[in-house]
Amino acid sequence: MAKFFASCPIGLSDLVEKELKQMGLQTWAKTQAGVVFESNWAGCYKANLHSRFSSRILKPLLDFTAFTEEELYNNVRKHDFTKYIREDQTLAIDATVKESNCKDQRYLAMKVKDAIVDQFREKYGTRPDVSNDEPDLKIHIRGYQNLYNMALDTTGNSLFMRGYRSKTGEAPLKENLAAGLIGLTEWDQKSPLLDLFCGSGTLLIEAAMMALNMAPGIHRNHFGFMALKDFDEATWDKVVAEANENEKDSLDFKLFGYDHDKRVIQMAKDNAKNAGVGQFLDLKVSPIAVSAPPIEKGMIVCNPPYGARIGDEDNLKDVYRDLGFTLKNRFQGWDAWIMSGNKDLLKEMKLKSTRQHYLFNGNIECRFLKYEMYAGTRRAD
Repeated sequence: MAKFFASCPIGLSDLVEKELKQMGLQTWAKTQAGVVFESNWAGCYKANLHSRFSSRILKPLLDFTAFTEEELYNNVRKHDFTKYIREDQTLAIDATVKESNCKDQRYLAMKVKDAIVDQFREKYGTRPDVSNDEPDLKIHIRGYQNLYNMALDTTGNSLFMRGYRSKTGEAPLKENLAAGLIGLTEWDQKSPLLDLFCGSGTLLIEAAMMALNMAPGIHRNHFGFMALKDFDEATWDKVVAEANENEKDSLDFKLFGYDHDKRVIQMAKDNAKNAGVGQFLDLKVSPIAVSAPPIEKGMIVCNPPYGARIGDEDNLKDVYRDLGFTLKNRFQGWDAWIMSGNKDLLKEMKLKSTRQHYLFNGNIECRFLKYEMYAGTRRAD
């Protein structure tokens, strides 16, 4: 058994902890940045395949203090990196450092690389090459106030890269953040959903995959752990087979998506087909000002544009005013969850939220607000 760390966007660590426990994994600690859990390698494979909300699954290796280059180099040498890959494979170092004697992250990465490849050279007479393009071994090192921690990346490309998005519109949500929004609503996975700004379909596709119990990593061709010496292919095949066996093949409800742009609606259809959920999505062109309920009752989850990334804020005021009017006058009896990185635009809706979460979309702090739509919805003060 070993310790692993499931990193995630800020605001989603509660969801990560819950899903790891549902996988049968023992969690140990939780921070804003992720969750520590204990498992064998089979559990690591399972977490990579099944985690909807995580960004990476890391295996912590070393924690040490270093004030000089020599101390840094010698501390890295204390761990045997030759047990992970062969000398003819590739490696990469991802380094960040703050408030430390070593002030340059590129120099930090170089010193760590030197310490690791020197191990190989001494043992085999040759060494791995450095490659940032899908390396066989990726090591993360973080330095803060001369305290360093190192971890092995078992994931490779970030877990949000599910593999089903062939095209996207402007400023698309990362897949794990989209899944996180659905998770935060506490959706029952049995009721219809509607996205009024569906774009290339990520929110709805993630919701469909949840409802079908489809492993979010099932479409990926590669994970970082597959290149390691001790990769157990038989165990991995078993994990994948169990995921396929537990997947549902039908839903008795639809997920609806509207967007004003015909081009991105087609993208959403293509992405949903790639994900294997196309038959469960009902997508159509519908500007927000004229949007109407496709069924009597359901839940709305959407991420309208908010100016920090796309669109002009002044022009977007009309979009939010139309959204508020549409929700109040056409969607009585629905619950609506809206994420936005612009609190002033949210005020243009003239609606009062009943719940709120704070999270980050990249480096943008966002509000994710619930509005309960009933006749005579109170206006915001």
